[in-house]
Amino acid sequence: MLYFVATPIGNLKDFSFRAINVLNEVDEIACEDTRHSLALLNAYDIKKPLVSYHKFNEKESGEKIIEKLKSGKNIAVISDAGMPVISDPGNVLVNMLIENGLEFTIVPGACAFVSALVLSGLDSSKFCFLGFLPSKNTEKKEFLQKYKDLDMTLIFYSAPHDIKKDIETIYQVFGDRKAVAVKEITKLHEKAERFNLKDNLSSEPKGEFVLLVEGGKMQNQNLNLTEKEHIELYLKQGMDKKQALKMVAKERGVAKSSLYKYTIEE
Repeated sequence: MLYFVATPIGNLKDFSFRAINVLNEVDEIACEDTRHSLALLNAYDIKKPLVSYHKFNEKESGEKIIEKLKSGKNIAVISDAGMPVISDPGNVLVNMLIENGLEFTIVPGACAFVSALVLSGLDSSKFCFLGFLPSKNTEKKEFLQKYKDLDMTLIFYSAPHDIKKDIETIYQVFGDRKAVAVKEITKLHEKAERFNLKDNLSSEPKGEFVLLVEGGKMQNQNLNLTEKEHIELYLKQGMDKKQALKMVAKERGVAKSSLYKYTIEE
């Protein structure tokens, strides 16, 4: 069995009993940075062989993990912080496990973007997690354009050297919206800074950020139709002329009387 085990995102006490038990029971632990993970494991007196598994050796290391699983070993995969696979290595390995018919499960725990969503105060009933933005500005804008009209909270990860530029680019594509930048989650200096995109951050960026942006308004695709096409759409759906005109007037935000001319046969 392979276990994807969530680790603390700041406070070392945010580690479940099950996670500790699993890490004590497996044959070895695959981690992003063995030195970084050693500090956590030492804090809980977990003594297991560590192997390197990060984004630069995912396939090669994944193949070795598959071989070990087939030989009967139990292995845990952890990232530097939070849930493996979520903006961290692991997705390649998940697909390899599925292809090889090998069992795997998760040991859930801390996840930065979920915690940040709660701290933000923005709408949590529906949201879209988008991870890190592309590095090139043109690619960022193309990426953001696809999500501009989503009517839900948008969540991004951003490094301290990128955060202000990311906010500026999001403002250029989305226009002004409410936003929240959350950092140092579960740590002593945890902070959620609320601002408008046009104003950007007021503080000097330090630490890793979760950036949350208010959702847009999903555009009604019927508005891409001409007035005549819009009316005909509802007539074809079985509405009479009066009902169709009323619906189109409501969707377009115009007076019903201004639409009569589109129903006159030429």
